[in-house]
Amino acid sequence: MTKRVYTKIVGTGSYLPTRTIGNDFFQDYTFYDPSTQQPLEKSNDEIIQKFKEITKISERRWISDELHNSDMAAMAVKDAYESANIDPETLDFIIVAHNFGDVNLASTRVDILPSLANKVKAKLGIMNPACFCHDIISGCPGWTQGMITADAYIRSGMAKRGVVVGSDVLSRISDPHDRDTLIYADGSGATIVEAVESEEPIGILSHSSRSDSVNYWNLLTNGNSFNPGLNGNDQFIKMAGHKLYVYALTYVPGVVKDSIDRAGLHLTDIKKVLIHQANEKMDEAILKNVFKLYNEKNIPEGIMPMSIDKLGNSSTATVPTLLDTILKGRMDGQEINPGDHIILCSVGAGMNINSIIYKV
Repeated sequence: MTKRVYTKIVGTGSYLPTRTIGNDFFQDYTFYDPSTQQPLEKSNDEIIQKFKEITKISERRWISDELHNSDMAAMAVKDAYESANIDPETLDFIIVAHNFGDVNLASTRVDILPSLANKVKAKLGIMNPACFCHDIISGCPGWTQGMITADAYIRSGMAKRGVVVGSDVLSRISDPHDRDTLIYADGSGATIVEAVESEEPIGILSHSSRSDSVNYWNLLTNGNSFNPGLNGNDQFIKMAGHKLYVYALTYVPGVVKDSIDRAGLHLTDIKKVLIHQANEKMDEAILKNVFKLYNEKNIPEGIMPMSIDKLGNSSTATVPTLLDTILKGRMDGQEINPGDHIILCSVGAGMNINSIIYKV
């Protein structure tokens, strides 16, 4: 058989902030109705209880005051290249996926110049001038989009080894008067990828993507606080939750199926589905709809690991941190073994969807 070049993950790393924020942290917040711009009549006990029932989030991680997003990303990359036992000077590229750059503690102003990838390279002291850097801003699917981009670099022969990072600080860009602030978290995950020649398919086997911007660009945007007294120069992340939920259930399953079909596989070949940790109820509904497309009624227990209950929604970081957690044996009852076919999938602002089929 003829050998082909595949993109293989050879090391993973992550950084999870040490600051744990439980749901009770929000008891003294004043949440506003977005339509009336008046405080909600429901008690915070009711709001928090309903929130947990839907999302299953009981706590999340927030970055400490002295750190920035690029610091987290650098620590995740360091963890990844140490896990892979490689010299960082041998990296051909650094791709950092994020949404808001380095947001300072006391402001929602975005800082993305220079790029976070360049900041990461500087903070790690990587001198190799041939190691090129760039950022990807693609909503929550930023890391999966980064992996697809890295695969293109490697398959084309443009690069042989690089790192893809998903890193976000949402705690500093969320509106304290918006109930959705309970969803958002901080974190960073990284994967070292390299070219591998193999007769048997390995690594990234296929991927499928979809973007719907004309009718759905405004489901996740920046906007003013729901508290009119705070309106000014600050902009906060805003989400049309129900419409996003409907969009994801409608379109994500088809993209997942297309990626499986492109790999020449069947749903029964898939061992794990690592999906963006956005909302557990939504993710469960997406998985159910994927199985419906194959006329499969029985969903294997544990096929879709979830970390959202303890880590919240850290946007671009959710999938790579979940992958790192499982591969390093840190999630009870979950493991990924050599030869397993897994799905890496995300949906988010744009609206954008990516699904990757990966053979371990």
